[in-house]
Amino acid sequence: MAASKDAAANKPGQTEAAKPTPAKAEAKSKGIEVLEGLLGKESAPVIPLPGRGKFEPKKKKGLLAGWLKKLRWRHAIIGGTFLGLVAVPATLASLYMAFVAADQYHSTTSFAVRSIEGGGATDILGMFTQASSGSTVSDSYILMDYILSERMVAAADGKFKLEDVYATRGLDYFYGIGSTLPIEDKLAYWRDVVSVNFDHASGIMQVTVKAFDPKQSQAIAQFIVDQSDSLVNSLSLSARNDVLRAAQDEVLAGEARLTKARAALRDYRDKSQEISPEEGAKLAVQLIGGLEAELTKLNADLATAKSQMSEDTPRIRVLKTRIESLEQQLTIERQRLGTGETSAANDPNAPDVAGRIAEFEELETEREFAERAYTAALSSLEKARIEANNRQRYLALFIEPTLSEMAQYPSRLLNALLVTLGLLFVWGIGVMSYYNIRDRA
Repeated sequence: MAASKDAAANKPGQTEAAKPTPAKAEAKSKGIEVLEGLLGKESAPVIPLPGRGKFEPKKKKGLLAGWLKKLRWRHAIIGGTFLGLVAVPATLASLYMAFVAADQYHSTTSFAVRSIEGGGATDILGMFTQASSGSTVSDSYILMDYILSERMVAAADGKFKLEDVYATRGLDYFYGIGSTLPIEDKLAYWRDVVSVNFDHASGIMQVTVKAFDPKQSQAIAQFIVDQSDSLVNSLSLSARNDVLRAAQDEVLAGEARLTKARAALRDYRDKSQEISPEEGAKLAVQLIGGLEAELTKLNADLATAKSQMSEDTPRIRVLKTRIESLEQQLTIERQRLGTGETSAANDPNAPDVAGRIAEFEELETEREFAERAYTAALSSLEKARIEANNRQRYLALFIEPTLSEMAQYPSRLLNALLVTLGLLFVWGIGVMSYYNIRDRA
């Protein structure tokens, strides 16, 4: 009995020890709350524990409310820049392309610079598709530069008045040209409406002209073709003159030399009073031979007469006189032929036949050489003329300027898409740069 009383007396103390403290109960309730939140059992029944108050689970907020709570000022600024820099400009550009931009019509023409020496193709198609030589390629590049040059713009402006042809249509100030512009601005606009494409393999050049009226674009394209043909003809003539110039100079020099040689020979003949000293020499030799034969005969007659007559007879004196005369004449003729002493050898009037022959041969040799040189120069000139004709360039036009029936410019959808992508790209670069700086700050 005493033991049971002691146990009964100790029981209230044990009950007080078993009761948890308020701090421990609060910590335990928070742990259970976290565990239930992780398990997602908001509506699960709560088992009451001794000493624990009633637990009320927190209600989860809505998605929109949570997103708005996390929203910061930077997000609003980024959204505003997207609207201001991308959405609104892209919309305006699309509307401009759809309702404001004026229709543009194009005219296309194709031609090639060809040389006659490269025209060995067997058909007409081969003439246009053959590989172009180096000379025609250089001429083609010259022609490309000429089409897109200030000289072409000035010529086209003088004929068509570009400020009227490309005047602003309605509210389309972007594709129109202004008034009273300098030649540099007109050249920049010309290069926007005129495009030139060159195929190096075939040498074919394609020119495309855009205008607000199809007939005007065709007329401008035809004007470009005419101006290009004039330039090619000018280049061809210049190249031909370059080839012929040297040969023509040689012909002129040879002709002057031949004229001078013939004049010297004519002066010599006028002074010497003979066509050819060689013919005169032949006559002199024949004359000397005749005189020698006659002198021989007279000497024979004199010897015969002396054998029959005395020295004082008239016949012997006559024979001696004739012999002396023949000897003197024979001596003079021999001196004229050059067998004795002469006067000035270079004087055409001198009696020395050998000197006259030497001078005549020199003049005749100069004349013959000048004639041969002149003949060779003429032959070279003819060859140069054939070569120049083979190198002649011409503009081979095989697609006449076309007349457009439907406007294909401007590319409205493509331009609007490009503007949108460009703005989006710039805006994205800016946002990425901002966050990069923010993360590194």
